[in-house]
Amino acid sequence: MKKNKNSKKNQRELLDNKLNIRPETKDDYSQITEVNDLAFGQKNEGILIKKLRQSGKFIPELSLVAELNKKIIGHILFYPIIIHSPETKFFSLALAPMAVTPVYQRLGIGSRLVFEGLRTAKRLGHKSVIVLGHPEYYPKFEFKRASEWNIKAPFEVPDEAFMALELVKDELKGRSGTVEYPEEFNEV
Repeated sequence: MKKNKNSKKNQRELLDNKLNIRPETKDDYSQITEVNDLAFGQKNEGILIKKLRQSGKFIPELSLVAELNKKIIGHILFYPIIIHSPETKFFSLALAPMAVTPVYQRLGIGSRLVFEGLRTAKRLGHKSVIVLGHPEYYPKFEFKRASEWNIKAPFEVPDEAFMALELVKDELKGRSGTVEYPEEFNEV
């Protein structure tokens, strides 16, 4: 067990020096699809990303890749969403999907993608992010249950898995509503 732990540590150190996080380019599309297909064991996420790219709301700077030796091994996408209530609506971002090629998982690549994506989203003026994800993983990035702001998913989901993050202090204070995902999310 200890040998495996040291091996992971050595892999992380190598990655720290060689891993490049950057916005996707058109040349990356097939590798991004492959990473998502491998990570999720299905083609839905790759199809979703393709459909979102074709929409008018896609923000290329918020589709980031993790590149190692000119090969894409990770990807994250942030996409605009609306949160609405009977009285009001406001905009946020959905973090979805995020994928790392299985052989490179548990080496901190996903964390680097999330941190860089959140920094970029904030720099571009976005104020909050919603994620449906692992409740043990996303709190380390300061995500909290969306229900703390009375923000709900549009479908049945465990409360602890549906989370939100304020990129701007108190952005979600006094707000509430139901997330409205783009139609592309429902098509896959």
